[in-house]
Amino acid sequence: MASNGSGEFSFANGDRTARKGLAKIQTQKKGNEVCHDDSTPSVKAQTIDELHSLQKKKSAPTTPIKGTQGVAFAVTISEEERHKQQLQSISASLASLTRETGPKVVRGDPAKQSDTPKVSSHVSHHHHFTPTISVSDSALKFTHVLYNLSPAELYEQATKYEKGSFITSTGALATLSGAKTGRSPRDKRVVKDDTTEDDLWWGRGSPNIEMDEHSFMVNRERAVDYLNSLDKVFVNDQFLNWDPENRIKVRIVSARAYHSLFMHNMCIRPTPEELENFGTPDFTIYNAGQFPCNRYTHYMTSSTSIDLNLARREMVILGTMYAGEMKKGLFSVMHYLMPKRRILSLHSGCNMGKDGDVALFFGLSGTGKTTLSTDHNRYLIGDDEHCWTESGVSNIEGGCYAKCIDLSREKEPDIWNAIKFGAVLENIVFDEHTREVDYSDKSVTENTRAAYPIEYIPNAKIPCVGPHPKNVILLACDAFGVLPPVSKLNLAQTMYHFISGYTALVAGTEDGIKEPTATFSACFGAAFIMLHPTKYAAMLSEKMQKHGTTGWLVNTGWSGGSYGSGKRIKLPYTRKIIDAIHSGSLLNANYKRTEVFGLEIPTEVEGVPSEILDPVNTWSDKNAYNETLMKLAGLFKRNFETFTNYKIGKDNKLTEEILAAGPNF
Repeated sequence: MASNGSGEFSFANGDRTARKGLAKIQTQKKGNEVCHDDSTPSVKAQTIDELHSLQKKKSAPTTPIKGTQGVAFAVTISEEERHKQQLQSISASLASLTRETGPKVVRGDPAKQSDTPKVSSHVSHHHHFTPTISVSDSALKFTHVLYNLSPAELYEQATKYEKGSFITSTGALATLSGAKTGRSPRDKRVVKDDTTEDDLWWGRGSPNIEMDEHSFMVNRERAVDYLNSLDKVFVNDQFLNWDPENRIKVRIVSARAYHSLFMHNMCIRPTPEELENFGTPDFTIYNAGQFPCNRYTHYMTSSTSIDLNLARREMVILGTMYAGEMKKGLFSVMHYLMPKRRILSLHSGCNMGKDGDVALFFGLSGTGKTTLSTDHNRYLIGDDEHCWTESGVSNIEGGCYAKCIDLSREKEPDIWNAIKFGAVLENIVFDEHTREVDYSDKSVTENTRAAYPIEYIPNAKIPCVGPHPKNVILLACDAFGVLPPVSKLNLAQTMYHFISGYTALVAGTEDGIKEPTATFSACFGAAFIMLHPTKYAAMLSEKMQKHGTTGWLVNTGWSGGSYGSGKRIKLPYTRKIIDAIHSGSLLNANYKRTEVFGLEIPTEVEGVPSEILDPVNTWSDKNAYNETLMKLAGLFKRNFETFTNYKIGKDNKLTEEILAAGPNF
């Protein structure tokens, strides 16, 4: 049918009817007038599935590597053979230790019918274990493996199949972690065997609560059986540590798209070439968090259990869907593996100036570690976990995990802008219609979090490595309000405060904490360290001496009174202090010594009111200040009694110096 120019239409070739009785419409170009050109060849597809297949271009998620060339491998294999090897490896990971068999694993989502015909042709390759006990119905089913999916694919899985998953106005994926909105450190267990009995830190003050091999295997079997019972599981094969010589291969098997996307962001993403040669992982996580542990299993005290077996290089999660358990579980593993290589593993943020000066930021959640290490004037190496090797520092992770409570564009623009498509937002509250997030709303929890790839920070240094640190900054959120905003530390004082790890535990970071509470966490990360704190301290002392590193204590907590009466030190003031440390100007300031703690505090810092530099000036009630100061000093002394029986270094000299560096009264 064509227009005759008068608004009327005529049928081409006089044919008034087409297939199924509908008129056949034809457009014609008249003269020099512009007409739509639909002369492109037809798409060669017989079904909608075939049409969809033409939309897709095969790829793999990767971490960008700036300034480096991809590795070319001499041996190449077909994609089919590579898939077969991957599935065999995953089947071996998911093998039941009791029944000595793994599931019949296949690639793809069972909801996509187009994947179904592929199943029968590959079954014989994937199911390579012979059951030793009578076959149950579960051995007849397929477990579909969703392998290293991209963020877009994981969004589709989450929004379609997981309640509480929504896309926010900035494009981030909002998720819910269930009843647990923080870590459960009292439910973490480590297998105590012949090796770990002597290697690890056990007893008073230690985070390592023991379990035996049998109880671990009971929980492992429970987790694996649960994962094998599902129609599909998510599998991430990724790396830890940007130092190529000390990289660790990890595999995460989980039941939720949220968990897969979280780990996609937090671990280092392999290139397609690296994925082809990934092979057997060095460590495997079985996240069956939706399923509880059996409370009658020996060593269990609740329906939640996070279990580490260092000999088997495995971790099992039951009874909690909080994603942070996976991140910190792997960090604990690195705290065990790296020191064995004479590499210091650190719970710290890290950034680098344009002149190559590196700073380490130590601090627990809520002290400002992520905020202060994310500085648009400096390159971000990482926000939370690092290694200090013979050649310098390297980030363990491939992403950042930032607290979101009261987040604002003005105070933290880099973090604000990083919460976009691909980022995961945990337990936040948003407007039902606009999907705009209210970061001040604590309805679900105060421990709202965002996980995003490190390259979402515009000034991230890729690869995430740097030279030896110039400054070590210990951050404390002092709820008592008696520590100075900044103090310069000598080596012994740095070790004392590093081992003490004082801060205020901010509400929501751990399960059951409702308000800030004074706490001591050895090495600013006692929940994750595996060896005795003095072993990490001895390594830190050795490296600081060797490379001329300066130690600082920075209080990001309260001033003018304790929590509830005083006010938290303003972030712009803390930033000015940090800037002065980076520039080196604070080294040249005039200092005076405080009583009791014997800290060297500057009399002046550019951009910071001088009266707040000495905390006694900010308290109107001087007697209350002195009482509070003595109370905190007593808490420090009592806490450090745990560590006085351990020698640091080859002789005991450093131990005596460190003890003398504590509060004296």
